[in-house]
Amino acid sequence: MKILVLNAGSSSQKSSLYDINVLKNIIFPPQPLWEAMIDWTVNSNYGLLKVEAKGVKITLELPMNNRQTGIKTMLNTMIEGETKVMEQLTDITVVGHRVVHGGKKYYQATFVTEEVKATIKELILLAPNHNPSHLEGIESIEKIDKEIPQIAVFDTAFYSTIPDYAKIYPIPYQYYQEGIQRYGFHGISHQYVSQRTAEILDKPLNSLKIITCHLGNGCSITAIKDGVSINTSMGFTPLEGVMMGSRSGSIDPAILTYFMRKYGYDGDKIDEILNKKSGLLGVSGISADLRTILQKIEEGNTQAKLAFDIYIHRLQEVISSFLPSLGGLDVLVFTAGVGENSSIVREKVCEKFGFLAMKLDKEKNLNLSIDTNIATDDSNVKILVIHTQEDWAIAKQCYNLINNGCDVK
Repeated sequence: MKILVLNAGSSSQKSSLYDINVLKNIIFPPQPLWEAMIDWTVNSNYGLLKVEAKGVKITLELPMNNRQTGIKTMLNTMIEGETKVMEQLTDITVVGHRVVHGGKKYYQATFVTEEVKATIKELILLAPNHNPSHLEGIESIEKIDKEIPQIAVFDTAFYSTIPDYAKIYPIPYQYYQEGIQRYGFHGISHQYVSQRTAEILDKPLNSLKIITCHLGNGCSITAIKDGVSINTSMGFTPLEGVMMGSRSGSIDPAILTYFMRKYGYDGDKIDEILNKKSGLLGVSGISADLRTILQKIEEGNTQAKLAFDIYIHRLQEVISSFLPSLGGLDVLVFTAGVGENSSIVREKVCEKFGFLAMKLDKEKNLNLSIDTNIATDDSNVKILVIHTQEDWAIAKQCYNLINNGCDVK
C-alpha cells in the first residue's frame, strides 16, 4: 500500500511517501520511500523544492504564482528522474492530508468528500494561514485522478476528549453553541509523541501523566491523562497559549478593544499584529527565529534577552497550570524544531520544577540522543526529547481507515 502524505503549512508543503504492507509488524517509524519539502518563503520570485529518494537529493526552483503547479512538479519527482520511485502517480493507494482545523464536525480521520472540502473552506476564517493550503493539496490530487482516495486527518481531533469545563470559554453560552470553544492544535504531533513516550518507557499509555511541549515557530502544550488529552494551551485559534515566534499567545483581551479605541485599528490590523508581529519577533524587534535570538543574546542584546525570558516564563506558566488537573506529573516531553534542538530551552524550562523533584541531566541534555530520557536517574519526573513524526502518524491513520472497510485498488 503506497500512502502519500501531504502536510501543508502556511508557507511550506512537506510530503512523504510510505509503502506499508502490514502495519502491525512495524515498531519504529520507517524511512519514507520519497520525501519532499517546498519552502515558499525563499524570496518573492520563487519557492524552493527539495526532494530526497533512494539516497539522491535534488533541489528545484518553483514559480510563486501558482502553488498547484508547484505541487504537481513536486509530485512528478516520484515518477521521473533520479528520484523516481513508482511508474505513475495513479499507483498511489491513498493520500493523507494534515488539516489544521476540523471545527466541531470532524473528530477523526475522514475520507475527503465535497462536504468535507466545503467544511475546510468554511473554517478558513479560523485557520487562514493553513486551511487554504490544505485545499490546494486536495485539488492537486483530484487533477491527477479523482479516483485516488483522499483522507483528512485533523489536528483538532485529538482534543475531542477535553472536558467541557476546560473546553468552554466563560462567555455567554450561546457562543459555544455557535462553535466558539477551545479546539486545540498540533494534535497529531501531541498524540504521536504521547504514544511514543509509552513505548520508550515500556509502560501503558493510560498509566502515565504526561505534559507534551510542541515547540517550533508555533508552540503548544498539552496535558495527557489516562491516554487522552484533558487540556491544551491553544484554543479557538492557534493564537492562544504560550508566546511563539511571531504570535503573542494569550494576552488580556481588553488590549484588543484598547487598540480599536486608541489607534482605530480594525480586525485585520489587530490580527496582523498578534499573529505576525508579536512573540519573539515583537519583543526583540529582531527575529521570530529562536536561533537568531540566542545569537543576539550572546552579543549582549538586552531586548533579545527579555524576549527569551518572557518565552521561558510563559512556557513554565502553562506547564504549571496543568499540574492540578493531572494530579501530578510522570513525564515532560519536548518535541518539534525548538523542543528537539534547543538544549538551553529545555534546561531553562526545567530548572523551575525542582519542587516536583524533576532533575535534568545536563550532560545528556547537551549530548542529545533523540527519543530518550534526559532526566537524572533519581529524578521523579522523566524528561523525554522525542522526534515528532506527523507524517508517519498520518500514514498510520490512513492505513487503519483504509483497512476498516474501504475497497481500494
